[in-house]
Amino acid sequence: MNRDDLQKLSRIRVKEAKVLLDSGYFNGAYYLLGYSVECALKACIAKQVMRYDFPDKQLTTGSYTHNLNHLITTARLRDELDDEIRNDPDFQTNWTIVRDWSEQSRYIHETSEAEARSLYSACTARGKGVLSWIRRYW
Repeated sequence: MNRDDLQKLSRIRVKEAKVLLDSGYFNGAYYLLGYSVECALKACIAKQVMRYDFPDKQLTTGSYTHNLNHLITTARLRDELDDEIRNDPDFQTNWTIVRDWSEQSRYIHETSEAEARSLYSACTARGKGVLSWIRRYW
């Protein structure tokens, strides 16, 4: 996978999540929304690897996780995230909703409609959503 693939996949997963959300499949929507954020962060990480360069081991190792907080660090966006949280209370609320997503939700998480819609809004809110913020850096 390359950066373009990850960007496309992130966008596709949001569209799929919206279809599931509108059809009442809240567990699947919730999972795919978090996965879209994961893919977006991995696109930011991929941007750091120059063509024909051998990737840094720490960067490579840090990329193989589903933990959004770890991916923020690996993408070297921790300072930017902290600044955005400090300066924008709406974004802070959205990040608080998104940051606790886990890939384990695909197995054990029973998602309510409210949780799924909240995550959708936190990810996709125009200008204040987590995905809008990540796209500044990918």
